[in-house]
Amino acid sequence: MRHLIFSAVLATLAIPAFAACPEPKDTQRDMLNLIAKSQAAPNFTEGRRVSAEMWELWLQAPDERAQQALDAGMRRREVSDFVGALREFDRLAAYCPTYAEGFNQRAYLYFLSGQHDKALVDLDIALSLQPLHIAAQAGRALTLMNLGRIEEAREQMLIAVENNPWLSEKALLAEGAPLGPKGKDI
Repeated sequence: MRHLIFSAVLATLAIPAFAACPEPKDTQRDMLNLIAKSQAAPNFTEGRRVSAEMWELWLQAPDERAQQALDAGMRRREVSDFVGALREFDRLAAYCPTYAEGFNQRAYLYFLSGQHDKALVDLDIALSLQPLHIAAQAGRALTLMNLGRIEEAREQMLIAVENNPWLSEKALLAEGAPLGPKGKDI
């Protein structure tokens, strides 16, 4: 009996350490509304305000533990502590494998460090989890561009810009820019 009570106490103590990450909030309806607002925005200021609202949604982690890992990883990245940031984003991805932003942030870190193949893997995961993640769409386009996959990059960027015409990356689609229209044959 004593052993049974001890085992029950140990099991109760272990629950927080092995607790699963809750499912992320379903933000599809909110994102569709923000996409519509972005597309209808009358000027740059309003368009960028809507873009900031999108980021507010993406950066809402499913629980406090996930939020702490996300915030810590972003702080470490901001001071170029890529090793520490990677550790935090790895922890977040392992704890919350259905939270797209964990993969998007890790992809951005890989992108910054020139590991484009790894960035692409994480961006594909992020977009499979949240297809309307416009920052991941744009990041995927930039990553494909850096991998020399220009046509795919152009197609991906066109989708991102259609969803949010106020993206700064839109400039890459201009005539003469890396993802701009192909030149005309003579």
